[in-house]
Amino acid sequence: MNDTNKDVYRRLQEHLNNMPVGFPATQSGVEIRVLKHLFTPKEAEVALHLKFQPEPLKKVYRRFKKSGITLEELEQKLDEMYLKGLINRGSRNIGDTEEKYYANAALAIGMYEYQLGRLTKEFYNDHEQYVDEAFMDEYNSSGIPQLRVIPIEETIDYEQKIASYDDMRNLIENIGEPIAVAECICRQAKELIGEPCTKTKLVESCFTFRNAAKSYLEKGLARQITKEEALDLLRKAEEDGLVLQPGNSLRPMNICTCCGCCCAILTHEKKIPEPAQFFATNYYAEVDQDSCIGCGTCEERCNMDAIHVEDAIAHIDLTRCIGCGVCVPTCTSDAMKLSKKEEETLPPKSTIATYMAIMDKKAEFARADKN
Repeated sequence: MNDTNKDVYRRLQEHLNNMPVGFPATQSGVEIRVLKHLFTPKEAEVALHLKFQPEPLKKVYRRFKKSGITLEELEQKLDEMYLKGLINRGSRNIGDTEEKYYANAALAIGMYEYQLGRLTKEFYNDHEQYVDEAFMDEYNSSGIPQLRVIPIEETIDYEQKIASYDDMRNLIENIGEPIAVAECICRQAKELIGEPCTKTKLVESCFTFRNAAKSYLEKGLARQITKEEALDLLRKAEEDGLVLQPGNSLRPMNICTCCGCCCAILTHEKKIPEPAQFFATNYYAEVDQDSCIGCGTCEERCNMDAIHVEDAIAHIDLTRCIGCGVCVPTCTSDAMKLSKKEEETLPPKSTIATYMAIMDKKAEFARADKN
């Protein structure tokens, strides 16, 4: 079949599947339903002309010249799609002129999160089915996650040398501004289907920084806050037993505060027999069995089902432990601690570097499969 004769949504699925974190097809076809929730046919056609790497408007327009659309009309359409959370947009000033850049967005982290306040039960159910059928395998396929885990502030002994990129306070102090906070799309989705979060009452708990914050503010999805406000909210998230997951880079664009009952990443990774291998983390939990009294607080707080109490002693499954430290500060007998892994994982330099590393690793696997 000639590509131009294919359904526009199938062509868009194949196009988006070329991104670092792709958009694979399924036997059920649920991925097409997901795209139909997001894009009109005309918007899907426009997205087919965008790439993963941001490009200036005039360069994008070269692909549309034969369509009869004017530059101004294209800009208006792209801006509408950006505000709907379908694509990414950036800008830079060249003298007195603002130059806009446009690019396709991944499903996650991207289009799904941008639907904050616009979710429907039908879209959520299709999205969940798609994540189960195909997207989670794609997310894990390179072994390089988009997010990483950093330990909560109270869990590291002073004797342990903690790298600046694993230090939440240092991260916020040097993250760059503006800083914005938004509601969590995952908790909003669970509320929508009548399954509210059992871990926290925090409404605003997702943080974005620099250009990502500007984007959320432009779309009306977040409010701007100070570093002090960000630290206060993050401490509250720690108290409630949430996992801190910034973007997997030295200068992350976001920090998620995640629970095991709502978070799309944690809930789906927990279904895998040994999920810890798919997390970027430099720590793991240990229990002093001589001190442990088997109170069960750690088991209750663990978001990854990595702890169980047997014969009045807590036991940790290291194939499930992601080193978040949620179990440590509330241990009633001080038996729980975080230990540093022998081999430390250094995050990529930037978000773009993370995605390039994902693409390189997938290409490496593809070459190995051919051989």
